[in-house]
Amino acid sequence: MTANTETIKKIPVEQLQPGMYIHDVNCGWMDHPFVASHFLVKDQATIAKIGELGIHDVYIDISRGRDVEVAAPTQAEVRREIESRLIRIAEEPATPARTPLAEERQRAARLHSEANQIVHGMIKDIRLGKQIEMEKIEPLVESMVDSIFRNPDALLPLGRLKDHDNYTFQHSVSVCTLMIAFARGLELDRPTIKEIAIGALLHDVGKAKVPEEILNKPAKLTEAEFGKMKSHVVQSIIILQHTPGVSRIALDVAGQHHERYDGTGYPNKLKGSEISLYGQMGAIVDVYDAITSDRVYHKGMPPTEALGKLLEWSKFHFDPELVRSFIKAVGIYPTGSLVRLDSGRLAIVMEQHPDHLMQPVVLVLYNAKSNVYLKPEVVDLAHPANRDRVTGHEAFEAWNIDPKKWLSA
Repeated sequence: MTANTETIKKIPVEQLQPGMYIHDVNCGWMDHPFVASHFLVKDQATIAKIGELGIHDVYIDISRGRDVEVAAPTQAEVRREIESRLIRIAEEPATPARTPLAEERQRAARLHSEANQIVHGMIKDIRLGKQIEMEKIEPLVESMVDSIFRNPDALLPLGRLKDHDNYTFQHSVSVCTLMIAFARGLELDRPTIKEIAIGALLHDVGKAKVPEEILNKPAKLTEAEFGKMKSHVVQSIIILQHTPGVSRIALDVAGQHHERYDGTGYPNKLKGSEISLYGQMGAIVDVYDAITSDRVYHKGMPPTEALGKLLEWSKFHFDPELVRSFIKAVGIYPTGSLVRLDSGRLAIVMEQHPDHLMQPVVLVLYNAKSNVYLKPEVVDLAHPANRDRVTGHEAFEAWNIDPKKWLSA
């Protein structure tokens, strides 16, 4: 049952009291040890635990528990404010040149498959005590950087195609791709982007030291298991420090991607400028890819909704300007996401117009009013003759549409 957004309020943790019903703990699902994200607060110990996790705001449902005594915005009001901020970001100018999408797609598909195979093999080797083969990693990363520079809309959407059992290495490939696009948007130089990409591809190598039954557990982790999972960052640092050819930049990406701007992250509780630019970028991208990915017992959220969450969390956890830059790099409706058009049709975003982020090129394929598939049609929403527009984002599973059928074509 969908909750009424008018009965759900966002409050600071300091205002949380026993008897209130938490509708959403308002953080990434892997960032808290609670069995569910919604529950009745029974005691002060629970409130203290929420604060210790670095959570600053939560959503409470006043129809299921106590109300807050002071004025607080409803979930609907928060969403409207986030949507207006996304629109303002979309209106900022940006016009990088691109290779035609059709020219890059097949090349990107082969590259994505190769990247998954190499990272999968690398994780297996590390489990066996072998060293990372940088002679395989470096040319792969060079090719990925080249592809993103030619046209990011070819490689980026492939990162959405993950399997539950292969999440760990597929997540690494996706984070690498997103980080390249992010770094390019920040106009960093090519050698620096390459090092960032290496760090992104290797950022989770420490998970090879975490027992597979914890990595792939089809239920919420216990607190002990949660601690073991968090240890992967230190393990990544140790592995990469003993890998010849790994730069300081790459180490920062891997070692700081779970640090948070307000000092509530791990492993070192670094704060603000104590976290390098590359670590801050890694934190944003890692969270984005994690919360948009399906897991065994967790459904990923649509990309546009996830970008809204990053904006919301940037009040504490991320540098707001860096979050804005990331959104500019991937688009308000990221490539590969499902959107609803004013005409009632559903479409998959195929390509961005960097200077018109609210008007991407889309593949129209479904009529939501009559629940029937349409003959696929590519529509450039920025074209003067077009009368349609995006009115919102949708979830693939809600319409029983298989993204793999369309994104891997």
